[in-house]
Amino acid sequence: MNKTILSAVICAATFFIVNSQNMNNPKTNTSLAPVEQLQLTQKWDKTFPKSDKVDHSKVTFVNRYGITLAADMYKPKGATGKLPAIAVCGPFGAVKEQAAGFYAQEMAERGFLTIAFDPSFTGESGGTPRYMTSPDINTEDFSAAVDYLVTNPEVDSDKVGIIGICGWGGIAINAAASDPRIKATLASTMYDMSRVNANGYFDSEDSVEARNALREKLATQRTEDYINGTPKLGGGVPDVLPDDAPKFLRDYYDYYKTKRGYHPRSLNSNGGRNATSPIPWINFPLMSRAGEIENAVMILHGEKAHSFYFGSGAYKKLTVAPGKENNKLFMVIPGASHTDLYDNMKVIPFDGIELFFKEYLK
Repeated sequence: MNKTILSAVICAATFFIVNSQNMNNPKTNTSLAPVEQLQLTQKWDKTFPKSDKVDHSKVTFVNRYGITLAADMYKPKGATGKLPAIAVCGPFGAVKEQAAGFYAQEMAERGFLTIAFDPSFTGESGGTPRYMTSPDINTEDFSAAVDYLVTNPEVDSDKVGIIGICGWGGIAINAAASDPRIKATLASTMYDMSRVNANGYFDSEDSVEARNALREKLATQRTEDYINGTPKLGGGVPDVLPDDAPKFLRDYYDYYKTKRGYHPRSLNSNGGRNATSPIPWINFPLMSRAGEIENAVMILHGEKAHSFYFGSGAYKKLTVAPGKENNKLFMVIPGASHTDLYDNMKVIPFDGIELFFKEYLK
């Protein structure tokens, strides 16, 4: 067979490989094929009860790197017409069955069509090697969720926002800086993953010497991984807390290692992320363009959260664009810890979150 014809046949065959889940998705972009075949559970396996006020379904979509992402969609029961929509992800190392789904279901009860998605390499989403993280790809994951929402016939494409929890709060801000389709962004109990990887907790290792020592350690691990043919995991929340564990680690344990928040697919509940995951974050300035975001941003943090300095630092970088009035907000919850904002209905100000999105997705 003529090589040119053979090449065309192969390209055509590749183009039409489509995930069966995506056949039901609105305006699926088959130019991103081939699409990974995902195994999606149909049982309710969340860490929170199912609401009788919303309809739930599984959906998939593809990011710009060809990775297929899995999501839970929550839609207000009986809703008609085009709805405002919100994509939710986080915490860093969690899965959509944990805090992200908790937020998504609650916001669906309040009138929004929502999706809680697993990031690339994690949970039910595709991508290899597993349990990897990337500032670029993970930021793209949010924009891929927006791709899905703005092309969904049930969504008002001019009314799409995002919620990022914990480390995904910082990623959400980075996504908002690059994607003006995101009209409103909530960063809840956020981490700046670039800052914590480059400087250590509380900036205690913010020096050239400390960073170079870390780079040496990670480079050695890369060599070991290459020889072994498989990445080493960095470890999640420990099964047994040391006696001198700081309070924030005890808070993580109380969420990820107990019935409250444990999930078998959660990285933090189990073996953790790839041990070399910090490599790109050290040199990636996640907040570098935060001051250029024109659309609305709200940062939500607990007063007693160990991570409070990430939120306050990010807020200082935000600016109000001309003609946008005061659309940059910092809400502090008195007495709340970092993980209180994962799932504590008595603490999370959902009324205020609802008002924020209804104001800026109108």
